[in-house]
Amino acid sequence: MIGWQLHDHIAILTLDRGGARNAIPITGWEALAAAAAEIAASEARAVILRSAMPGVFSAGADLAEFRDLVVQPALRVRFREAMAAAIEAVAALPMPVIAAVDGGCFGAAVAVTLACDIVLAGDAAVFATTPAKLGLTYPAGDVVRLSARVGEGQAGLMLFTGTRIDADEAARIGLAHRRVAHAQPVAHELANAIAANVPEAVRALKAVLRDPAGAAHVRAFDDAFGSAAFSARLHGFLEGKR
Repeated sequence: MIGWQLHDHIAILTLDRGGARNAIPITGWEALAAAAAEIAASEARAVILRSAMPGVFSAGADLAEFRDLVVQPALRVRFREAMAAAIEAVAALPMPVIAAVDGGCFGAAVAVTLACDIVLAGDAAVFATTPAKLGLTYPAGDVVRLSARVGEGQAGLMLFTGTRIDADEAARIGLAHRRVAHAQPVAHELANAIAANVPEAVRALKAVLRDPAGAAHVRAFDDAFGSAAFSARLHGFLEGKR
């Protein structure tokens, strides 16, 4: 359903539930959180979040389970907490996360991409936030991320109407960061470029982007000049210039 592998310092995190259009059940959200925790503790320098199914990224939460949520209030809490934990685990990854969207990305799957650092939209990418069509809301944290990404007005349009937007529109409003023909190969190119840099520097830069006011940033900037990685790379750069 959800698994990951490490290749050349790049973690490939894969959604693979083809018969259900990669819809994520409660156990899937729990598996995603567990996978993210494993990746965080690994030697990965970048993460690619992708689908194993052509033409589909993810249908979002598994609607087949929603019948149970109607009659089991306690299960609603488990669903909400499992989904939030998974999305926050992706957002908390210390290395950059690239979402490669080459198909439909709906509902809660959009929230997953919002937790990623870079979103690539391929030709077949389609996005929609659809909870209002079912009479549901969107978790507050995900609404905040959506608004921060695309602006309050565009977030309102997506949430209030549930209308599908294509890859071009997603890139225009900032929901996707780059419009490409095929997202997965470009994701690998970007991940390789990230992995070629000093991982400590990349992680420090991500930390600044996520929390510019963090108290540790000044010390990290100063300490980097004394690191072995900086010394080696500076030497190589200067020698190469001669």
